[in-house]
Amino acid sequence: MPTASSLVWPERLWIVRHGESAGNVARDAAHAAGAARIALDARDIDVPLSDRGEEQARALGRWFARGEAHGRPEVMLASPYVRAMTTAQLFRDSGGTADPDEPICPDERLREKEFGILDGLTTSGIVTLQPDQAEFRRLLGKFYHRPPGGESWCDVIFRLRSLLDTVGLHYGGRRVMIVAHQVVVLCLRYVIERMSEAEILEIDRQGDVANCSVTEYRFDPSRGRDGGLALVRYNETAPVEDSAVAVTAEPDRSTGVRG
Repeated sequence: MPTASSLVWPERLWIVRHGESAGNVARDAAHAAGAARIALDARDIDVPLSDRGEEQARALGRWFARGEAHGRPEVMLASPYVRAMTTAQLFRDSGGTADPDEPICPDERLREKEFGILDGLTTSGIVTLQPDQAEFRRLLGKFYHRPPGGESWCDVIFRLRSLLDTVGLHYGGRRVMIVAHQVVVLCLRYVIERMSEAEILEIDRQGDVANCSVTEYRFDPSRGRDGGLALVRYNETAPVEDSAVAVTAEPDRSTGVRG
């Protein structure tokens, strides 16, 4: 059994995608209209939750408060984007945390993947307005393709490795929740479970990460010299299914392309 000084993982780690955002709604409208661009004027960081997204976050908090999730978080980290911070705040205010006064720590390493010149374009808009980038993405794949001014999945993974080092340094042995974005959830799985490119892209192909879904890990002392995190559940939508609000699972608003 590892000693307290050797613990480098949380006792529990929950990773949650933010609730449905106004950007998700606008993206659906743009696709339905065959538009090249998603009709939002705000910066991606400032896009708020939709009314349904707010209720999804509250439902998640109530689900944790009822004891459905193997405990409640002692530490909350969130992307600084409004939709993620608001999800975390509504979750906490609905009884989701062990301490109702627990501060929510924004961490820019959890921000949405940056899409650069593709930001705000639908899938058809990328093909029409940025055909070279559409072709580069087809050739390289989403894991390695970096649009000008944006990031590849690898770039996101680089910053998340640093984030997990911080979690291990400061929160080893504690119960931690991360509230972030679809690509962040997938890339954290890639790092924690030491996946290959093919393995994580196959999980991505199986479907989107649902809004306010829960991915949970528990510390397992039998995993390696100092133990490790074992996956308990992925993309669990029971908190939203138990409420009156619908489950939603759209790509994030920045682009119509999934990641």
